[in-house]
Amino acid sequence: MSSPMTHSQTGAIGAHNAKVMNRFDLTKRLVGRLKHDEAVIGGIGNANFDLWACGQRPQNFYMLGSMGLAIPIALGVAIAQPKRHVIALEGDGSLLMQLGCLATVAMRAPKNLTIVLWDNGIYQITGSQPTASAATADLTAIARGAGIANSAWAADEDDFDRLVAAALNDRGPRLIAARIDHKPAVATTDRDPVQIRERFMRGLGAKSSAA
Repeated sequence: MSSPMTHSQTGAIGAHNAKVMNRFDLTKRLVGRLKHDEAVIGGIGNANFDLWACGQRPQNFYMLGSMGLAIPIALGVAIAQPKRHVIALEGDGSLLMQLGCLATVAMRAPKNLTIVLWDNGIYQITGSQPTASAATADLTAIARGAGIANSAWAADEDDFDRLVAAALNDRGPRLIAARIDHKPAVATTDRDPVQIRERFMRGLGAKSSAA
């Protein structure tokens, strides 16, 4: 059984009541709580740029070129390696392009999967066009409607820390959403997709194609 939901998990904290925070700071907080073998899938763009800047772990996968695939990839890893906790870092624009993945996550219900959603209300790397989440779409409500009951807005940094700790120590799937500012990423990921894949495969204990 998962833990009782907090005030933010029950929807008392909505998107527009949550504090606007810094993505890199929150990424550092999350990475600092990792024990060792958790797999982290960084979505395209700033989600994986900031993950890269927090230190290159072999268990990190940095998505290049395709919007909306961080959660499906994380779901596949979580199903394939049920004893390993898997975290997907995804932006609001990317999730809006792949909303169906939420229903699939809920249907498969992996206990070891956490989704962290960075929501700044814009497609930042393509010119800062507004996303639907800047207007009417509440992505945690959509996730709950899809069947991911433990979907919460982080009210502030302390609440984010609490939600991450609960996710790492209890059953999933869970979605943690954070309102973030528009500051650019602090680094850029290594752009060699073969090296990214091979390093990640080794980090998960699989034989790479180069072996």
